Amino acid sequence: MIKIRIYSIGKNKEPWLTEALTLYTTRLRGKVQIEFHLFRKDEELNRAIEKEKGIIGLDPKGKMQTSREFSCFLLSTIETHHSSLAFVIGGPEGLTEVVKERANHLISFSPMTFTHQMVRLILLEQIYRGFEIDKGSGYHK
Repeated sequence: MIKIRIYSIGKNKEPWLTEALTLYTTRLRGKVQIEFHLFRKDEELNRAIEKEKGIIGLDPKGKMQTSREFSCFLLSTIETHHSSLAFVIGGPEGLTEVVKERANHLISFSPMTFTHQMVRLILLEQIYRGFEIDKGSGYHK
């Protein structure tokens, strides 16, 4: 089974966000195990990822991709890292230099700024979309 861990600063403050994250986590069930690891401080996040190998940092200066490109990237990176990936979302100041140096890849979803809560949802939806693109379903039109 594919395991994807999402590390982030902050917590889910809104009930609608928890519902949306649960929706996509449920849709991925059976294919992908999603784990959320939420931290209050950058230092805690930095320590938590020390043993991770397949790290993808979400950073405004990272590589931007279309959903189809992200799908190919996601699936090839999963294969490269033996079905185990870690995505890291920074806090208000973005990713720390520690995370940027440890990351295998830096990607960006937009030059715009989003809350860490919204980025978790966008990331999870794009992961789901990536698998649906690969499957050839009608989800991605």
